[in-house]
Amino acid sequence: MKTVESVTEGHPDKVCDQIADAILDAYLSRDPASRVAVEVFGSHGALMIGGEVTSQAEIDLAQVAERVYRDIGYDDELEVFTNVEEQSRDIARGVDVGGAGDQGIMYGYATCETSEFLPEPVVLANRLTWGLADLRRNHPEFTWLKPDGKSQVTVDHGRVDAIVVSAQHSDDIGVAEIKKLLLKHLVDPLLGDPGATRIYVNPTGSFVDGGFRADTGLTGRKLMVDTYGGLIPHGGGAFSGKDPTKVDRSGAYMARFAAKNIVANGHAKNCLVSVAYVIGKEEPVMLRAVGGDGRDLTGYLKDQFDFRPRAIIERLGLRRPIYRQTAAYGHFGRDGFPWEHIVLN
Repeated sequence: MKTVESVTEGHPDKVCDQIADAILDAYLSRDPASRVAVEVFGSHGALMIGGEVTSQAEIDLAQVAERVYRDIGYDDELEVFTNVEEQSRDIARGVDVGGAGDQGIMYGYATCETSEFLPEPVVLANRLTWGLADLRRNHPEFTWLKPDGKSQVTVDHGRVDAIVVSAQHSDDIGVAEIKKLLLKHLVDPLLGDPGATRIYVNPTGSFVDGGFRADTGLTGRKLMVDTYGGLIPHGGGAFSGKDPTKVDRSGAYMARFAAKNIVANGHAKNCLVSVAYVIGKEEPVMLRAVGGDGRDLTGYLKDQFDFRPRAIIERLGLRRPIYRQTAAYGHFGRDGFPWEHIVLN
């Protein structure tokens, strides 16, 4: 039995991730060599942007934050504070020569279980939250639906055992009507006949206050939503707000790229890639690939994939402003991202 959750773009943690990645994109669009490591914290009408940036570009961080906040669908007031300095010279010294921007352990995973090369509950949970956003933006019967929301999916031996959908809503609609509409337009199209699936919609009965009005948000707090739902290990490093010299991000993307290509090319039905770096050094101190049957695929991994930070950045084209779109609904299993490309060999 496996359970995975996802959150919508209006969840307070995901708002912070999207603002951080929009800031990164803004810098990269004007100076592709920008070094960016920003964190965002939001709470009850206030937003704090902090971190380190070295760039030839000058960006109005508060303006970027306001734009993202409105794009997501919030209209309440937001007071923005900033505290951003240049990147540490000690870090830059190692990155300048092609070394990793941090130490750490990264994992990548792929499985032939779904067409997205992800575990089924991960795919279903993200489809539910993406579906909430699509209904809110495009369906005339869902003017009551607001940006914040969550989903959770439990799969037991290939059968969807339980689904949870929590959807922020206006205060002029009741829970019975919410459940009826979400079953008809969200759950049923996903499952077909739900059969014996246990379905929970807004379990507390009301979800009017959402976003920063109801909760705090922080970049990097949805690590499992961003990756594989907690079904494989996670090294601990978050993605959003970090330029690709930070191997927390680029190393994890390359590990996914390698794992997916190993599976797609028939070398394993599922594959876990592990990589670890020393700050300032090019070559990983650990690099390993293992198939689901326990077969060691490390030799093939090392022959086919270069995990030095500069090589990753070049192969995947990571100095482009592509990051805002990664910051909600998962970094993996979605078309258009370079680490999702299949290279036949």
